[in-house]
Parts: sequence; structure tokens; C-alpha cells
Amino acid sequence: MTPRVVLDLKVVPRSRRPGFLGRMADGTLRFGLASPPVDGKANRELAKMLAEAFGTRRSAVEVLSGAKGRRKRVAVSGATRRPEWYGD
Repeated sequence: MTPRVVLDLKVVPRSRRPGFLGRMADGTLRFGLASPPVDGKANRELAKMLAEAFGTRRSAVEVLSGAKGRRKRVAVSGATRRPEWYGD
């Protein structure tokens, strides 16, 4: 696996189904988050979720753009595994 993975995401805060929700028509990955979009709680939950999925540290997940929006571009460094929902 490459040392750095960049993902285009759409997050759904306060979701009843936290986790991977599917792939949108444009290839964007949808993730549900239980946390509200307040004080960075949703971003922290997303970082933890992605770190666990890619087998890396939470500090290795960086929001490149969209920190305050639902559409985000996120980089994951030091990935040791590839989640089944991740496509090329």
C-alpha cells in the first residue's frame, strides 16, 4: 500500500449508522458519524475511524480541506492495511 492515501469524503454528522455508508456517483466516499459537527468532534471521530480502518495512528490522519464542511479531502499516512471499501 502507498504510504499516503488521499480520500474525497462526504460526512453525515449525527448519523444513526456510523461508518462507511457507500460510494457516491462521483466516487466520493460517504461516512456516517455519530458525533455532532461541534468543536471538531465529528472530525476527531472521522480521524479515529479512518486510522483504525487503515491500521495507522489517529495523528496520521490529516484534513486537507473542508474541516468545517461536510465535503472533505483527507490524507492518511502510514497505512498498513487497505479497508474493503477502499477502491483505487
